[in-house]
Amino acid sequence: MPKVAVFNQAGSQVGDIELSDSIFGIEPNQSVLHDAVVMQQASLRQGTHKTKGRSEVRGGGRKPWRQKGTGRARQGSIRSPQWVGGGVVFGPTPRSYSYKLPKKVRRLAIKSALSSKLKAAEIVVLDNLQLDAPKTKDMANVLNGLSVDSKALVVTADYNETVALSTRNLPGVTFVTAEGVNVLDVLKHDKLVITKDAVAKVEEVLA
Repeated sequence: MPKVAVFNQAGSQVGDIELSDSIFGIEPNQSVLHDAVVMQQASLRQGTHKTKGRSEVRGGGRKPWRQKGTGRARQGSIRSPQWVGGGVVFGPTPRSYSYKLPKKVRRLAIKSALSSKLKAAEIVVLDNLQLDAPKTKDMANVLNGLSVDSKALVVTADYNETVALSTRNLPGVTFVTAEGVNVLDVLKHDKLVITKDAVAKVEEVLA
């Protein structure tokens, strides 16, 4: 079982923790990781694009000129697609881009993401994360003490409003609970800062 150091909020090592081989020690599946990221990004799309067809644009109620005798091509409406200001043919309409991968594939993807972080030595385990008041400066000091100076994903076992408010204004820092850990967040942040309780909860859910 892989073993990593456990730090306190001051940045001092206070022990070690053994991580589950089946969750943090597998060979990352790059294909599944890609599929999971594409799925999440697709689900984030608003899908509110819209163009008007010929039945929705304003005007064009009468035939612009008679059918025969003018020498011009026959026209039925000035709002046909070939006219300026006419309707759009097969234009985009509002839709949902979201879809779901099978449950086993999603589980393999998050395990692959966590294992890739461990292989890259980008996981920092905290024995506990408690702040007296919601202060951005206090959270920044904790991260500095852990030598985390890049984009970081902070994970606690349960929702902590003080930590959530303290991380909100730090650029590149995102806070989630153990239940909210997902492939996209894990991969797009350089460091994964996670508490011991959150590790246990993640292992319990993914076991």
